[in-house]
Amino acid sequence: MKHSLVIAAFLAGTGWLFNTASVAVADEATLETKLVDQFITLFGNHPGFRVNHAKGIVAEGVFKGSPQAAKFSKAALFTGDTIPVTIRFSDPTGIPTIPDGSPKAIPNGLAIKYHFKDGSETDMVLNSLKFFPVATAQDFLQLLQAIGASQPDSQKPTALERFVATHPSVPAANATIATPASYATQHYFGINAFIFVNAEGKKQAVRYQAIPEQLEHLTPEEAAKRPDNFLSDDLRHRLEKNPVVFHLKAQLAAKEDQTKDPSKPWPDDREVIDLGTLTIQKVVQDNETAQKSLLFLPGQVTDGIEISDDPMIGIRDGAYAISFSHRAQ
Repeated sequence: MKHSLVIAAFLAGTGWLFNTASVAVADEATLETKLVDQFITLFGNHPGFRVNHAKGIVAEGVFKGSPQAAKFSKAALFTGDTIPVTIRFSDPTGIPTIPDGSPKAIPNGLAIKYHFKDGSETDMVLNSLKFFPVATAQDFLQLLQAIGASQPDSQKPTALERFVATHPSVPAANATIATPASYATQHYFGINAFIFVNAEGKKQAVRYQAIPEQLEHLTPEEAAKRPDNFLSDDLRHRLEKNPVVFHLKAQLAAKEDQTKDPSKPWPDDREVIDLGTLTIQKVVQDNETAQKSLLFLPGQVTDGIEISDDPMIGIRDGAYAISFSHRAQ
């Protein structure tokens, strides 16, 4: 059984040693703070970088919503106007130099920031996991702590092995990911549910998907042979020739589908609708500055889109804001 952590993409006992004393987490700290501190414990302190998904590349493009989407949501996203976007592709872990072909460099992330005419913004944060490995943020913290406590010489079963034994969603989620041949050939999912509201006030729970025009993954053997930065280099080369296109979709929940547990995917037979076309046109020139200054918040929604009852959305917002303050110092 694979016991790798699919969000941090990190497993104790594979030669990656952790300094478990590097960050002191006070009992009175918020859950968001504990999560951020635990990432720093696992991956070290890298000033100017995110504590997770530290490695990435920023690009710009446009989004054009579909008529079908407008039937489900009154959001300005889906009026059919061409909306400028800033996007960021990324690798997991807090290590900004992790090789793209490493088995620890998945799942990959895709964050999208939509810029409206009135100066407002809305964000979507997706990754290549089909669903989250655990049900709650508290479980996620315990998973991170179990990884930190599981060293190569730890007594068996390790803390991580004990955690995975009682949380089968961890290996199940891990089975949904693979190294892409390109950031442009990866399938990205929104693990949290959101609520669309149309002009008549009708509500519909959805989960986002970003579908590439071509899906292509590498075997672990193929990935290991690629240069350390092949994903970012590939994106630059592609965009010098042609735009990169994704089709934004939404999986629709049925009435009986729950919306608060991100570790439980909805059945594959649920309807998937077209939301529009995301066209990525160019890499941002000063990528280092852009990476440091950008903050993507899953809960930053716009009129016509509401946050569901999934408490993980608020926890993610809080943790991302704390991480942002760390790299801005």
